[in-house]
Amino acid sequence: MANKETYESNTERLLEPILQELGFKLVDVEYVKEGADYYLRAYIDKEGGIMINDCELVSRRLEEKLDAEDFIPNAYILEVSSPGLGRQLKKEKHFLQNIGEKVDVRLYKALPDKRKEFTGVLKSYENEHFIFEVDGQDIELDLAQISKINLHFDF
Repeated sequence: MANKETYESNTERLLEPILQELGFKLVDVEYVKEGADYYLRAYIDKEGGIMINDCELVSRRLEEKLDAEDFIPNAYILEVSSPGLGRQLKKEKHFLQNIGEKVDVRLYKALPDKRKEFTGVLKSYENEHFIFEVDGQDIELDLAQISKINLHFDF
């Protein structure tokens, strides 16, 4: 959906000055249809974590700007939230920002050792090619082999 990317990038453009003023950072924006409803979701973060009142503040400010520009023709539900502890890494900027971090990886097809999921350190990402360190060994994979990557967190 070409409009999806336009809606997301326009929302990012509106969000950046708000977040910069508040000292927050933008993690992601997504425009998705779930059932009969459309959702415009903004995931934000800050040092020490995002609180509910932070989300409310950003939501009110963003809603004013979205209403003024009115570039999304259909009705949607606006949600502003924290990305969560085990957030999914989906975009190149997410991969690059999290080099050196522990991640959980799920593959479309099992590795020769029969593993379809593993936890390791994201060592590098370049041109849709990853290197993960798992149990002292490097595993090299292309983005097309990976179903999902999430930040790892210990309970």
